[in-house]
Amino acid sequence: MKTTNEKNIACLVEYNGSNFYGFQKQNSSLRTIQEELEKAISKFTNEDIAITSAGRTDTGVHATGQVINFRTTANRSLHSYVKGLNALLPKDITIINSHEVSHSFNSRYSATSRTYNYYLLNQPTRSSILYKKVGWYHEKLDLTIMQIACSLLLGENDFSSFRAIKCQAQSPIKTMTQSEVNISLLHRNIFCFKFTANSFLYHMVRNIIGTLIYVGNGKLTITEFTDLITARNRQFAPPTFMPDGLYLTQVTYPDNMFDKNN
Repeated sequence: MKTTNEKNIACLVEYNGSNFYGFQKQNSSLRTIQEELEKAISKFTNEDIAITSAGRTDTGVHATGQVINFRTTANRSLHSYVKGLNALLPKDITIINSHEVSHSFNSRYSATSRTYNYYLLNQPTRSSILYKKVGWYHEKLDLTIMQIACSLLLGENDFSSFRAIKCQAQSPIKTMTQSEVNISLLHRNIFCFKFTANSFLYHMVRNIIGTLIYVGNGKLTITEFTDLITARNRQFAPPTFMPDGLYLTQVTYPDNMFDKNN
């Protein structure tokens, strides 16, 4: 139950997930993003803080647009949440901005959509410079055929074929409003995938990427890709792909509060 002077604070968060065991706090000594955030916010507010996040990213997954919220009675300016928390957080987590939001706001349940980008380096040798920042596949991929496959994911679909066994979502039916792949304007050997949906299943994007690679290298035809979607069976799909190139880039809300152009 909230007190009269309790505030609900939401923050836009960026992090490099390379050295974390995912977002969600675990009952162990493993380093997680949630634990680091709660530790810093608790110290800054001098209160025991528990946060809610828009998405619980996996081990090795990055974010440029994660959103969290928490309740506090501390009297702090919004600007100080950015400056103060960044002084307490490790260098691989950054608070971009903060807002005071309504008490009904929940960073997870108030979200209307989420966007994930995946960056895949496609060349014979791995990159040391881009290590853990992008995924890597060594055989040549066909961009055009992958673009066709991406378009087949649009709309409302049962994504059971891309759902991990440990997924706890109530329904595998999601609405994909954006599904595309293009070549990076900065690096001709990097494929840039972008997916926007109302929500995602556990490992859904990484499972889609693994399957699109099979399409791109000729192991799956477009007809077989379509059949895989309609099969609604994870056992028929290719393996889950590496997390390294996956980024949670945007979470949208009804008032566009965290639109990066604002």
